[in-house]
Amino acid sequence: MFEAQRLVFYTCVSPVHMGAGQAVGAIDNPIQREVHTGHPLIAGSGLKGAVRHHFTRTWKDDRLLARLFGPERDAADHAGAIAFTDAALVAFPVRSLKNTFVYATCPSALARLKRLAGTTANWGVPNVAEGNAKAAGAPALANGHLILEAFDFAATIDVGVTAVGDWLAANALPQGAEHEFFRNKLKTDLVVLSDTEFGHFVRHATVVEAHVKIDNDTGAAAKGALFYTENLPPEALLAGLVLASVERRKGKDTDGLMDAAGVLAAVLGDTPERKGLADRLLQVGGDATTGRGLIVVHPAGEGA
Repeated sequence: MFEAQRLVFYTCVSPVHMGAGQAVGAIDNPIQREVHTGHPLIAGSGLKGAVRHHFTRTWKDDRLLARLFGPERDAADHAGAIAFTDAALVAFPVRSLKNTFVYATCPSALARLKRLAGTTANWGVPNVAEGNAKAAGAPALANGHLILEAFDFAATIDVGVTAVGDWLAANALPQGAEHEFFRNKLKTDLVVLSDTEFGHFVRHATVVEAHVKIDNDTGAAAKGALFYTENLPPEALLAGLVLASVERRKGKDTDGLMDAAGVLAAVLGDTPERKGLADRLLQVGGDATTGRGLIVVHPAGEGA
């Protein structure tokens, strides 16, 4: 039973490929998506595995890793004390005629975020009709219109969306100077589209890259080896929960067990001996050797 939780945001700083393991259409290696919405996600199991791998390289403490994440081999000894939910999409970068790109979202994505955030999300979920957009600020608008890719939306500045953008700027990104530009952009360039139109962009505006296998003997492209890989674009913003339980241990030796709050602090926070996840780069998914899969992990409200 989980007794502590923390809302955590994940910001893509490179293309991110969390593979779905199956292909139906023209893309050979699609990304993971929710069945009912079609929105991209990062599976909690993949996050937990990436975090454990990251700590294996940085902590150098196998005993603590086994205590928090569970034994690597003898899984029957005891369960781990930490879990990660799937990271659901909050905002998706979409190319804009003005101001390069906007952070697009929709009512259902915001409603799910508000449910995870609880009472700390002191804003309402805006409604928006198809063909319209509500914006947090004016920089991406032109004469009452918002042009995204080849689509024209009738747009207005909405104080409710401004409140959401301010809250995300304070809670979703680290507070360091290196993230200031993007915090400010969230405040002005967050736009809410209808669920239907947002669904179109998250299906058709991802990063699709062509790859080819090289024949070692000829040094040229191998015959029939062209394939296409889909990625979440940089600046995509996702959120999920990190859950913690009281540490468990097999046998009668239960001295020094961490409570749930201690488990959360050990994973997210820093100590003199080790560094936690908060505000650090984490590599997830495939194509690590080509610089893919870099995300920044930020616990909500940290440093706000």
